[in-house]
Amino acid sequence: MNLKKNKNADFVKSSHHVRFAVQSAFTITLIIGCLNTISVAAEAPAGFDNGSNGFVLQGDFNNDKVLFEKRHTVAGGLGPVYNAQSCADCHTNPITGGSSQVTVLRAGIYDGKQFTNPPGGQVIHDRATHPSLQSVVSDKWNVRSLRLSSNVLGAGFIEAIDDRTLKAIAQKQPQQSKGKIKGQVVMADLVEVPGAKRVGRFGWKSQHASLLSFNAEAFRSEMGITNALFPTENTANGRSVTKYDTMVDPENNGWEVALITEFVRATKVPPRDLKLAASKEAMAGAKLFSKVGCDICHTATLTTAPSGTLVNAGTFTVPAALASKTIHPYSDFLLHDIGTGDGIVQSGGLSTRSKMRTAPLWGLRTRTRLLHDGSALTIEDSIKRHKGESTVVTQQFNNLNTLQKKQLLVFLGSL
Repeated sequence: MNLKKNKNADFVKSSHHVRFAVQSAFTITLIIGCLNTISVAAEAPAGFDNGSNGFVLQGDFNNDKVLFEKRHTVAGGLGPVYNAQSCADCHTNPITGGSSQVTVLRAGIYDGKQFTNPPGGQVIHDRATHPSLQSVVSDKWNVRSLRLSSNVLGAGFIEAIDDRTLKAIAQKQPQQSKGKIKGQVVMADLVEVPGAKRVGRFGWKSQHASLLSFNAEAFRSEMGITNALFPTENTANGRSVTKYDTMVDPENNGWEVALITEFVRATKVPPRDLKLAASKEAMAGAKLFSKVGCDICHTATLTTAPSGTLVNAGTFTVPAALASKTIHPYSDFLLHDIGTGDGIVQSGGLSTRSKMRTAPLWGLRTRTRLLHDGSALTIEDSIKRHKGESTVVTQQFNNLNTLQKKQLLVFLGSL
């Protein structure tokens, strides 16, 4: 649906200053409480409890959550072509913001030299407000892939990771793996600041670096609701939808995407199963996880940037609630070729065809389908399908005895 034009600057401003007065007061309180403490990284708040991480007050978080769960209608801007009616349709397990079994279909054409998007783009929409608009896959499109909906809990802390932290991991990996593993840093476009880039970290190809870019695209691509950053309507396999686009997107004047972004930034990180994590089996498994080399890519611990750090080309200031926090995502957020690539090219160029972002393992115990397309149904199957850069690591896992494999799987089951 069409949207009245808003300038990107106004859109970014609305996102950055949503509830600015409330957040400022909350931040001042935190600062006063920390004046006499040593500046060290604290553990990020964790929990499947629908609680705010402190980025906003709980009441505001609850209101933002309602928007995340809101089911849009045609009168509210849905379509004409789309995949879901709400953010929570795809992100809801075990709480709002988690992962799900819902997949999105992407396709393209690869002729051996270059990758080309199909007419209308690589996202093939599963739903339409009129049967004549239904998208289909052509037999000529030889690249096809499903993508699982991923977890967005704790994403505010991921956004607050300094670019240099991720680049340093990539530089270190060849030394850790005798040259076998080298993550690719993707410099993703910041849609809210034309021409600016940052290290990508969101999406299966690390195609986005900011949550505002990520969420604004999801509104347009998944729900068919345009906005200031993505003002052009989806087409039906390249066919115009204007005839059926009779409603102006009334709700999404910039504030809805901004508040959804605020919600995601305020979510807590997925918690461990602390009882299982404290078991002898899980503790032994954690050591094996590192010993066989899983942690070269599935980085266990990262620290977010200090309070006041400007990120996203200066459009977002890391607040105290997200700053200098220790997180355990078990990901380097880099692209790797592990033999399970989907053939799709987004950010990063043709070399990324066979590569995927290292899947964060936090919240692993809440998933029944693994890998980017959900084709692995057990953790062990997922591990054994790791090839390419991770061949040596997979071999070392296969060389473990029965007890050791059990211990490693118990550890992973505690995440």
